[in-house]
Amino acid sequence: MITLATQHDIPELVTLINSAYRGEGSKQGWTTEADLIGGLRTDEEHLLDTFLLPGTTFLKYTDEAGKILGCMRLQKQGDRLYLGMLTVSPALQGKGIGKQFLQAAEEHARQEDCRAIFMTVFSVRTELIAWYERHGYCKTGEIVPFQPNEKFEIVTQNLEFLVLEKEVCAE
Repeated sequence: MITLATQHDIPELVTLINSAYRGEGSKQGWTTEADLIGGLRTDEEHLLDTFLLPGTTFLKYTDEAGKILGCMRLQKQGDRLYLGMLTVSPALQGKGIGKQFLQAAEEHARQEDCRAIFMTVFSVRTELIAWYERHGYCKTGEIVPFQPNEKFEIVTQNLEFLVLEKEVCAE
């Protein structure tokens, strides 16, 4: 079930996000960044700062027992909605949870009167870019340099983001 996450969820969200993006455990799933960046993806202080950014909403996917198995950050920026930190537990990737999050993002975008959803994806993540393209996202041609958080990210190569965007139709 996808519901609103709160600051109370931050410790569990940090554990989930780091487990899905970094370290050996993340390699169980196909969204890992472990071969690109070492260290942590986030920590509690960083995630709290992100929660407090204007226009930011975090959604979480929980099981019947209330355990958080997925999350996503949404931030209204003008007439567009930024989608970031789309995370699914590595053991559950490929089971449709990510697709449910994309649908929830579209619903949220319509509620916020946004004309489009956009995101940044590492340019070297061709498989992930292809997945987003299959769900209607298109490359905009915009490239954004990656600025690592030097507090906890260890970069092993030069990285850049591609910006992907999907127009949202009003219902």
